[in-house]
Amino acid sequence: MDKQLLILDLDETLVHASERPLDREPDSRLGGYFVYRRPFLSEFLAAVREWFQVAVWSSASSHYVHGIVWQIFPDPERLRFVWSRERCTQRFDPERWDHYWLKNLRKVKRLGFPLERVLMIDDSAEALRMHYGNHLRLRPFFGEKDDEQLRRVLPFLQELCQVENLRTVEKRYWR
Repeated sequence: MDKQLLILDLDETLVHASERPLDREPDSRLGGYFVYRRPFLSEFLAAVREWFQVAVWSSASSHYVHGIVWQIFPDPERLRFVWSRERCTQRFDPERWDHYWLKNLRKVKRLGFPLERVLMIDDSAEALRMHYGNHLRLRPFFGEKDDEQLRRVLPFLQELCQVENLRTVEKRYWR
């Protein structure tokens, strides 16, 4: 059986990028952004690449997404795909009077991945509004040095990589 597909978001999930520096040196720079890696990122990526096929899907611009991917992944050419805002759908939330980007996993299904074997880690509930059964939500990361979300989610992900249908597993209370 092929490994399941794990799709990772970037901003506020794996990294925090801002135009102004935080109270410490950034891990890297990209254009006018100071980039801070979420703690335990290297260990997290090494583990999930053993258990899953891995891809990236962010609602940021293509140039930014590819720049971050090359900074944080040791071998980005092994990723199944790297998608940016061009693959998202913009929606309007009338209650908040604001736009947001939707990640429609039917686009992943067209690549041949059955949705019961696809999991996406993202800090945004809105992005996966149509696919909550495929969503594992992390708290947003804003550069905190003591953040442990990536370390703490690993045991749960190790369990999930053995599950036949990821959509049937309750993921809201993984903590």
